[in-house]
Amino acid sequence: MNEKAIQTFRDCIPLFQVLADEARQDIILLLAEKEALTVTEIADASRLSRPAISHHLKILRDNKFVEIEQKGTQRIYSLSLDSSVATLKNLIEIVESECL
Repeated sequence: MNEKAIQTFRDCIPLFQVLADEARQDIILLLAEKEALTVTEIADASRLSRPAISHHLKILRDNKFVEIEQKGTQRIYSLSLDSSVATLKNLIEIVESECL
């Protein structure tokens, strides 16, 4: 087995876990459309409660899918996908070169 391929797959596990949740998918798509929103604005556009949105935003932030800008008392969330996309592209390249 190719160690690089194995490690690349392992590196993607947290990304797949984040993306497997429909609520987090919805938040990502909403932020992609609106660019930057507060927790309240995200909750207003969602069927989930504000605490549930905060929970999902923490998971997204911990996995570098979103970033936060503090404006006074408000926290503004926006997408920060460069790292995640690069990791997934790397996986695709490995799969194409090693598995096809």
